[in-house]
Amino acid sequence: MGRVFTLLSKATDVLMAVCLAGMAILVFGNVLLRYAFDSGITWSEEMSRFLFVWLTFLGAIGALKDNQHLGVDMFVKKLSLPLRRVVYIISNLLVLYVLWLVFDGSWRTTLVSTSALAPATGMPMSYVYGIGMVTSIAMGFIILVNLYRVLFRNETAPITGVEKSQEESPPAGQDASAAHQKQSAAGGKDTCH
Repeated sequence: MGRVFTLLSKATDVLMAVCLAGMAILVFGNVLLRYAFDSGITWSEEMSRFLFVWLTFLGAIGALKDNQHLGVDMFVKKLSLPLRRVVYIISNLLVLYVLWLVFDGSWRTTLVSTSALAPATGMPMSYVYGIGMVTSIAMGFIILVNLYRVLFRNETAPITGVEKSQEESPPAGQDASAAHQKQSAAGGKDTCH
């Protein structure tokens, strides 16, 4: 399962890079054509917008994969580990339900929009609305993997957000403060104010 997860992670990163590069090339090329040659690519703006939509949804997958979504954990941090585990499981089951709603809505919108064409590119709008299904499936997979890790492998990393390798190594700020203490002890000037 780890290989599949890594492969999907890299594929998501590559797709995000392709979307970003495509947006930059289209927008820059269109601006250059407008100012230098008084013409432009008629479908550039629309295609950039579609790529931005895809980039946003793919970025949401990447953020979930790396546990980077914003969250308020002020109360959860005060709970014991067993209670955190229960809250984690309940919250992830709620997220799975919301992802099901996103999938269902995207599926219905995609089916309705198969005959609708974008005005400039002539592309079926289902290509734009279909990203909701891709996102909900990928995010659901990530949530299920994390739930599996917590329930059956008894891991705490998804709950605490700290991997074992991070627990063993000192925080980055600790090295800097140790160097600062050595400098101060040696009679060096304090550059921090």
